[in-house]
Amino acid sequence: MKISFSKYQGAGNDFVMIDNRNQSFVASIPLVRKLCDRHFGIGADGLILLQNDDSEDFRMIYFNSDGKPGSMCGNGGRCIVGFARDLGLIEKETRFVAPDGLHHAVIENDEFISLSMCDVGEIEIYPTHCFLDTGSPHHIEFVEEVNEVDVKNKGRKIRYGTPYCETGSNVNFVQIINPNTIKIRTYERGVEDETLACGTGITAAAIAAYDSGRINVNEVNALAVGGELKVSFTKNNGHYENIRLGGPAKVVFNGEIEI
Repeated sequence: MKISFSKYQGAGNDFVMIDNRNQSFVASIPLVRKLCDRHFGIGADGLILLQNDDSEDFRMIYFNSDGKPGSMCGNGGRCIVGFARDLGLIEKETRFVAPDGLHHAVIENDEFISLSMCDVGEIEIYPTHCFLDTGSPHHIEFVEEVNEVDVKNKGRKIRYGTPYCETGSNVNFVQIINPNTIKIRTYERGVEDETLACGTGITAAAIAAYDSGRINVNEVNALAVGGELKVSFTKNNGHYENIRLGGPAKVVFNGEIEI
């Protein structure tokens, strides 16, 4: 059986995108792993299915590259908006359902897509790190020089350690560049390695930097290995809302693969 797919990239993250409105594709852990494998498959950080939704434009189903269903992926969310546009489902604006709920997105130009993120209430601030959930759980550790961090080994140790243990957390190492710019590297659970960018992680890092007093602006530039993204938000009685993640998302290639 052959399936059609598209590969999209958003600030360094790449995704296998499948139009599954007819629900002919049935995901399994081995199949998703095979498709995401960079040696024997298409190669991607995750697989995303675009499916019909009863009330919104479409539904986003996300799988990590380990084959397991994932929580929200911010860069994947921006990429599926580009995919929906290229399928002719939407034009410049959309509402869709993702693993963490309803999202709104605007295509500001051919590649720059701005995506609403879920509100953030509780932020846990500790002497060594911060923890918050931006649709996916994120451990944030501020460092002097992010390029000197052994992200894979240190991130893996934190991801599987107390208090996260088996459930795990994404782990982000963040450097403050100036009052409105951060630099970030991320160990991503489900991928179990450093990724070139993580949308929910960049969102979490910007909010954590603001909440802990390290920056004092609510529009933040984030420099990831894979590119630059922008995060904006408002704070209302300790609650973060109107959160938006903006950055590039583009198709890399389209193809077919035998499964």
